[in-house]
Amino acid sequence: MGVTTARRTARHPLSVAAKPHELTWRAKLRRDWPLLVMNLPMLLLVLAFWWIPALGNVIAFQDYNPYTDGIAGSPIIGFTNFALLFQDPQFLRAIANTLSITAFQLVFYFPVPIMLALLLNSIVSARLRAFVQGVVYMPFFFSWVLVIAIFQQMFGGAGLLAQILREHGHQGVDWMTSSDTFILLITSQTVWKDAGWGAIIFLAALSTIDPNLYEAAAVDGARRWRRMWHITLPGLRPVIVLLLILRLGDALNVGFEQFMLQRSAVGSEASEVFDTFVYWSGLRTGDLGYGAAAGLFKGLVGLLLIVAANRVAHAFGERGVYSRS
Repeated sequence: MGVTTARRTARHPLSVAAKPHELTWRAKLRRDWPLLVMNLPMLLLVLAFWWIPALGNVIAFQDYNPYTDGIAGSPIIGFTNFALLFQDPQFLRAIANTLSITAFQLVFYFPVPIMLALLLNSIVSARLRAFVQGVVYMPFFFSWVLVIAIFQQMFGGAGLLAQILREHGHQGVDWMTSSDTFILLITSQTVWKDAGWGAIIFLAALSTIDPNLYEAAAVDGARRWRRMWHITLPGLRPVIVLLLILRLGDALNVGFEQFMLQRSAVGSEASEVFDTFVYWSGLRTGDLGYGAAAGLFKGLVGLLLIVAANRVAHAFGERGVYSRS
């Protein structure tokens, strides 16, 4: 009798266990109305500045003329703007540059805030830790104009490095105008400016790890590296996966101002990325439908990358950005 009941429970668990009572939408509304009211201003903000303007993406499918016809009067041309995009060599070059920069920075920038957070977390003195955090956070608040000016003074043709090399009988270098090392230049600028700020979320994740785990591991004889490998990194793994998914979804967005300011120095062959392409081909020329098609393509690719990366995270047992309830 017990075996039969167990088999029946395994096959049809809901036939033995009672179904949980599901609340009606009215009951959920009475329960959650304070939360809904609290979120109402943000929902209105999103509606006004995101959802309603998103309807303007229809111009990507029109021969849009803002001065005579507008959205209502411009003729529908289907996917013509998208076909022209993939026939444009400048667009293909911008895609290639953007993806290569994203891949390079995933390898050489993404781990830097993690390592920086681990180093900051290992500083015992609270005063010294606060001082170091202030130093590494500060560049985040500098504008890109100031950051590039600092790098120009350090690594430009008349910069400090070139002068030191000349004083020692070597030929000076000008990394600020070299297209061959441009990807290294922008990555080093990004690391110097953003790595400190990016470490904040990892420091917050480190603060949630139970200190008793470290004490128990130390009692068992685990040294610092083994404690980091078996306790710290597993504690950071959900945050790392989440940020990696978001970064993959943002693969076509590597910045605008940083590249725009250095375009004249290194040329468009090396510095043309997706956002600068949209600016030069859409806004500067007045072909807003063409620029909107490029922007819509960027959004769709980002959405597909987030969904794909999130499914991979679920396959490896991580929560990801979202999960089915």
